[in-house]
Amino acid sequence: MSLARKRCLVAFATRERQYLWPLELPATASIAEALAAARAASGAEGATLPWETAAVGVFGEPRTRADVFADGDRIELYRELTSDPRSRRREQVARARRAPR
Repeated sequence: MSLARKRCLVAFATRERQYLWPLELPATASIAEALAAARAASGAEGATLPWETAAVGVFGEPRTRADVFADGDRIELYRELTSDPRSRRREQVARARRAPR
């Protein structure tokens, strides 16, 4: 039986707040196992977070829940975009062009 452990930080952010859960897990733990441990540690404050549906990544790089993470990684849950940033920018440019000078 291996006693090797690794540390990670599970993170989720809203406009109002950033949630962080530091964890220590077995060396073979996957992202899914880290999310399950963070969910258990979050208690009531994490009850409304999209644990099962949110996209996940490590340091901004998209990953799957089955991936194994490295010691010290920051595992991130990503929010859904409310609008496409490119479309929003195009609308801003179009409004600026129509505005009187």
